[in-house]
Amino acid sequence: METGLKHFHSFFAYAVLLLVAVAVINAILARNNGKRPFAGNGRKLALFGLIAAHVQLLFGIALYLHSPVGLHSFSGANMGNSMARLYMLEHPLMMIIGVVLITMGWSKAKKAADDRGKYGAVALWYGIGLVLLLSRIPWAVWPVGA
Repeated sequence: METGLKHFHSFFAYAVLLLVAVAVINAILARNNGKRPFAGNGRKLALFGLIAAHVQLLFGIALYLHSPVGLHSFSGANMGNSMARLYMLEHPLMMIIGVVLITMGWSKAKKAADDRGKYGAVALWYGIGLVLLLSRIPWAVWPVGA
């Protein structure tokens, strides 16, 4: 089961990063253009990015609770090992914060009065969330191009 969770978590991350990045780029372009309504594709892209990020977070939490390099390895001795610290603390914490920021972006976009404000909220909050997600991916062991 753990191997299946790891594979899903690793490969679904590509979809999450792609969807969130496309939502950010679309929001920036649409905000600067000012002619596209948010209710169409802009809303759908932001929603798909939000859903994918939440699904990824749920599988990540399940993996964290089940994996021996997750919650079970939490100790002071492992804090000195940068890779162990990444898996048990930095990666989960940044992913949770990143998904919370993406969720805040969706909430602020729904409450914004005009389309420019909606696109601006998605661009800002999803963008910051994306930077946090990218900052703590374990690139050294991530299956890039596999």
